[in-house]
Amino acid sequence: MTAHRSRRRSAALGATALAVAAAVGLPTLSSSPTAAAAAAPDADLASRFTLAVLPDTQFYSRYSASQFVPRYGDDPFHVQTQWLAEHADDLHIPFVTHVGDVVDQVGQPGEWQAADRAMSVLDDAGLPYSVTTGNHDVRNSADTVFDTSYDLAAEPYLQTFPASRATGQPTVESGTDRTGLSQFHVFEAEGQRFLSLALPWRASDETLAWADQVIAAHPTLPTILTSHEVINIATDGLTPVDTAYGERLWEQLIAPNDQVFLTLNGHFHGSTWKNRTNDAGHAVTQVLIDHQMDYEGGDGYLGLLEFDLTNGTLAMQTASPWVTWKPTETLTSYDQPLLDGDHQRYIVPVDFRTRFAGFAPDFRAGSADEPPLNERARAMLLDGFEGAPPTTTELPGGRADHTDVDGTLAWWRPGEQEAGVLAPGATVDDVVGDADLTRLTHAESGSPTAQDGDVTVVDDAHPLSSDGAGLCFANADKAAKRFSALTSPGDTAVDRATFPDGYTIETFLEVDPSWTDGANSWSKAIVRSGNRSQIGVPQTRWDWTASPAALGISNLKEFQWTEVTADASKGDRTAWSGEIIPGRWLHVALVNDVDARTTTMYVDGAPVLRNATDTGGQTVQDGMPWLFGSDWVDDAATNGWNGCIGETRVVDHPIGADSWLTARADLDALTVDEPGTDAVPTAVTGSGHPGATVTLSGAVRGTTEVAADGRWTVALTGTAARARALETAAAQAVQSIGTRSGAAVDFAVAVPAAEEPGEPGDPGDQDPGAGDPGAGDPGVGDPGADDEGAGAQPGAGTPTPGAEGPGADGPQDGPGELAFTGADGLGLAGVAALLLLTLGTAVLVRRRLGALPHLPRTDR
Repeated sequence: MTAHRSRRRSAALGATALAVAAAVGLPTLSSSPTAAAAAAPDADLASRFTLAVLPDTQFYSRYSASQFVPRYGDDPFHVQTQWLAEHADDLHIPFVTHVGDVVDQVGQPGEWQAADRAMSVLDDAGLPYSVTTGNHDVRNSADTVFDTSYDLAAEPYLQTFPASRATGQPTVESGTDRTGLSQFHVFEAEGQRFLSLALPWRASDETLAWADQVIAAHPTLPTILTSHEVINIATDGLTPVDTAYGERLWEQLIAPNDQVFLTLNGHFHGSTWKNRTNDAGHAVTQVLIDHQMDYEGGDGYLGLLEFDLTNGTLAMQTASPWVTWKPTETLTSYDQPLLDGDHQRYIVPVDFRTRFAGFAPDFRAGSADEPPLNERARAMLLDGFEGAPPTTTELPGGRADHTDVDGTLAWWRPGEQEAGVLAPGATVDDVVGDADLTRLTHAESGSPTAQDGDVTVVDDAHPLSSDGAGLCFANADKAAKRFSALTSPGDTAVDRATFPDGYTIETFLEVDPSWTDGANSWSKAIVRSGNRSQIGVPQTRWDWTASPAALGISNLKEFQWTEVTADASKGDRTAWSGEIIPGRWLHVALVNDVDARTTTMYVDGAPVLRNATDTGGQTVQDGMPWLFGSDWVDDAATNGWNGCIGETRVVDHPIGADSWLTARADLDALTVDEPGTDAVPTAVTGSGHPGATVTLSGAVRGTTEVAADGRWTVALTGTAARARALETAAAQAVQSIGTRSGAAVDFAVAVPAAEEPGEPGDPGDQDPGAGDPGAGDPGVGDPGADDEGAGAQPGAGTPTPGAEGPGADGPQDGPGELAFTGADGLGLAGVAALLLLTLGTAVLVRRRLGALPHLPRTDR
């Protein structure tokens, strides 16, 4: 054991967090006077310090030189450590721990240089830290290969982070095991000492015995264990899950040692925590934090774990100094300085004195002189921060609530089919062309084990997909050769397309929770079938007989897009996402810009880090179709998709997010052809969004659906021919799709004028108002009446956009009507008045006859 002792360092740092939004609309955080509040009231003062946690930094190291520095002038890893060093005293940070996966590619010196540059900031600032290896940091990360069997002289990790760097940390005491891969540190905070243990990827029995000895040598110290893997996270993105390796650590080291009260790990993408009871009957808090799957490989998020020794709490907050460092003009809606999700910001009650009483009976809180450090960190990060405008994408109101894009070559929508099994020979419609997808028979697919029920249409989709349906492939297993596929005709425009002007291919994908590496790795969802060896691609070790273009998933659950560019001699170009969490629908857009020579993959709107360069257009094989649901290698279908595919669209040029399938129809883009005021119209016409409902109200009423060509017509009925006078009245048109409506468009229209009392044709000396067809019925839309009497709503019987009935999910086509006037039909009130008039006349005649002289019958 190598040990080093030094004076206690009087440094400190705090905690942080705020909010990330849900998938459909990310709010923008900005500073406010309350956010930057100064000192806390005395009642909030307590004995507090912060442990800073650096989660997986692998993509920061990998793309530091190639993407981050050229684009921004720095990388997130370096900005993180700079911020921690700068604010260590403000936030009372005595120690920083890195959970591993320092780099992404262990054999790339440039990545280690980026990591060294970042961690050297802490060295220079005298802020002590521990660092450990993740699976990406060692040359052989197999589960069966342990640290003591490595060729240590060949490990790049030890060349950058040798034992001497660990023992040189300014802590009270530090040391390493014989490999130099494990290290311990004793640091002081609030007058108390804590032991930090950092164990490597796949610690051997020997290493665990060493760690046990370190704990035994410090019998009164509360212990924090950092390892790259301890707990996992379930597919719901929230629930903590135990792992086999984590169980090994638990049984051999954590549970038997009551001093271990906190574990920290990364590796599994997401954030979660749990308490687990050890052999002494006490709680051990286990924390997972890993953001490498977030925007820009993690967007600079780190953990700030506030210890409140006075009030007995551990408070985790997730924060990104990188987001607040980036130039404002580069920010997107994904750039949130603070995350407030359930497992991104939380408080764990810990009565430290009671919890440590069995081994540290003298443990006490320090002086109560620190304000809430979480709040201080929040204020610091939000001070002066102005983020990007919030995302305004709305959920679709119905199946027509989407953008329409010129140049669309194919658009496959599973929602056109009935839900249930999609039998062999059944189709999924191409709603814009002739490239319908047809499910291959089992014999045609070549799968000896496929079943009819393996392909279904389901009423489930990404929340931003207006189609609302998915095409799901179940039971795929490459070992069992079980797969199913759908194919386009092979001779349509989209089959022949080589995209000289670039392209946009969009789809929605879900990886099934049953996905396994053994059964489903390197499977494909969407393929342009063919054989690369037959289209001019130079021979390669891998994929020479694979298809020209394909979207699938790797053995690490990463989306991969591979394509042969227009110049086949260059071979293929690829784009990769980070690791995908199964059980979640994701929108994937592939945008090829021939001018920029790039193909960019976007996952739920965020560009991935690893995109294709020096590419443009595609080379394909004549007569070969698109395949959905399986790969195509060696001139045959194989390796089926385990999951679902949503609506998919192919456009012959690059388009932006405002035109993607996740965007909504512009319901304000409604026009009305002015009907004029010289004559009563027989119809009102205009243009709108195909499939939307147009509702007329005011002086004219009716509903109709916008036709596929974008035109609409509401035919009107009435008694215009009998009108001897006209007047101008106001009307409105509103366009809607389901629950979403656009702004009303006002227009003027001529209607028959109401007849004045006493004009020929009036009933005579009747009660005023008795025959007035509008009396007592302001909702009929009398153009001479005040609309307020009807609550400024469409006239009686007129549907309200977004409400149940016509104009909601399904318009009731048919003639509209003119608003009621004195010249237009009697209506119920008029009929009643006429009957009363007739009865009154009969009674009057009878009375007058009774007053005449009585004459004999013969004289009558």
